[in-house]
Amino acid sequence: MTSTLERTDAPDLSGAYPTVAWRVRDWVQRTPDKVCMRDKDYGVWQERTWAEFWDSVLNAAHGLLALSVKPQDVVSIHSEDRPAWLILDIATVAIRATTTGLYPTNPTAEVEYLLNNSGARVHLAEDQEQLDKIFDAGEGAFPNVETILYIEPRGIRNHYDDPRLLFWDDFLALGREHRVADPGAVEALMAEAQPEDVMALIYTSGTTGPPKGAMLTNKNVSFGIEKIILEPARMPSGVPPGPNDTTLTYLPLCHVAERIFSTWQMAGCGVVLNFAESIDTVVANLREIQPTLFFAVPRIWEKIHAGVLIRMQDATWFKRQVSGFSLKLAGYIGRQRVANGGKFTFSSRLAYWIGNPLMFRALKERIGMRRVRWAASGAAPIAPEVLEFFMGLGIPVYELYGMTENVAVATLNFPGRLKLGTVGEPYPGIGFRLDEETGEIQTKHDAVFRGYWNKPEATAETFTEDGWLKTGDVGVWVDGTHVKIIDRIKHIIITSGGKNISPSEIENSLKASPYIKEAMVIGDRRKFISALIGIELDTVGNWALRKGIPYTTYRDLSEKTEVIELIQSEVTRTNEKFASVEQIKVFRMIPKELDHEDGELTATQKLKRESMEEMFGDLVESMYQ
Repeated sequence: MTSTLERTDAPDLSGAYPTVAWRVRDWVQRTPDKVCMRDKDYGVWQERTWAEFWDSVLNAAHGLLALSVKPQDVVSIHSEDRPAWLILDIATVAIRATTTGLYPTNPTAEVEYLLNNSGARVHLAEDQEQLDKIFDAGEGAFPNVETILYIEPRGIRNHYDDPRLLFWDDFLALGREHRVADPGAVEALMAEAQPEDVMALIYTSGTTGPPKGAMLTNKNVSFGIEKIILEPARMPSGVPPGPNDTTLTYLPLCHVAERIFSTWQMAGCGVVLNFAESIDTVVANLREIQPTLFFAVPRIWEKIHAGVLIRMQDATWFKRQVSGFSLKLAGYIGRQRVANGGKFTFSSRLAYWIGNPLMFRALKERIGMRRVRWAASGAAPIAPEVLEFFMGLGIPVYELYGMTENVAVATLNFPGRLKLGTVGEPYPGIGFRLDEETGEIQTKHDAVFRGYWNKPEATAETFTEDGWLKTGDVGVWVDGTHVKIIDRIKHIIITSGGKNISPSEIENSLKASPYIKEAMVIGDRRKFISALIGIELDTVGNWALRKGIPYTTYRDLSEKTEVIELIQSEVTRTNEKFASVEQIKVFRMIPKELDHEDGELTATQKLKRESMEEMFGDLVESMYQ
């Protein structure tokens, strides 16, 4: 096989700035025939080597040049996770342009805002569903968009007549023509890349207003790769991640967390990516892939945890006895490890040797984590008991903390120094402090973003007078080394009695229950604490089935007297962990499953508190009448 690099007169990039595209090309030179990613096609995993991937990247990059895309122009991607997402992303970086991504769930109004705010010139709409959001906005809604790429042709070619439309395969063919005519154009631009080039525009979740585009430069991302991906101290074994490691790509690639642990991790250390078929097939795909590295947001860890407990309840009497014993054993192991910084003690190791062949190994195989040697939870708070559960099974899960604006370079629980309930220690060599008056976490290092796209006032408000990034999160030191997140400054509840309360800690404790999916604690300027609670439909539905309780819809199930009593028992269990003033005195059941398109959740599945209080205002007021 003749490698792609041998067929071009590519210039030497050894002295060029190490952009993500530069790092990918480096892996192509070192291991051209090694697999770098897999995705499913008609139920079969298809492999793609580094050389094949780079060939597609070059074609896409030349295609963008053929479309007259220039340095710092914006290319937008509206697609589920798939190889084409990475191909276009790396191709855009290679020609010094800027990538921005949209969540697959973004409705038409948000698509219109994001494309017009970013000024995207080329837009990738994956299929008819995403393309409809463009045309539903009306003629002339996107004055900057000159080309609309699409990947799935079904329902498009015979139903739309727009000169901007360009099929993905035709786009790559256009790139091949340009590549023949000017074979060294892409590498020449790669060699000219500057540290301050904006390579990614990542929009915040917009919990309190329109999303803001955070500008991440080549320098920001390069520093993030060095600190998060290549930091050797983060691995329990001391063996850094590399080409023999595999991971599952399933969170939206427009989110900084998935970009870090997929695209940038692949570019940084050669990890093999495996694209999940969808967010709904994560557990099934985990079982097939059995990754060695795995990152998940709390919602995924909570769902896997709840699924394990429910399957055990559905087992035969004998299996329930074995499972019960094994869970107690796992609980003991988890507590011992947590008390020992995450490391095994002699007694917990002995207990693990008993529990692993008895149940743990089969359970880890079933949830797809038999081979995991490092896992992490981030992007939102998580209940400590959930992490303790996985630690007890022998799955090393470390909570970390960061945000888009600092490329998530803030804190990490390092192996052997874990403190459960904290987000870990600051990365070595970074500026990290807590504001003396407010306790706000502030950072200062090379991964701190350039600012918000076209929003100089918002940018200025995000920095202190001496140039530190204000995260908006309140933290406290634990033992002088680790940081515990209290809550977002704007979410702190001040009761009518003047007591400051962190709602997230109470909410996370509630969501540790397998029966509770959503929880929103209320009480600002109120006499007592209350909560809106949403059930986990699958789990509570299974419970109702075993109890012989008939139901039809989500609302019908949530209003059953028995279900309300079940949730009350979970609320009571949570209340036992908190002081009287922090205890939930009254709660109401949320009558529907929350949804991004209905405005109750952000695209990252975070509650929009103001929208929730407005939408369910009657329920809230009924608790205080």
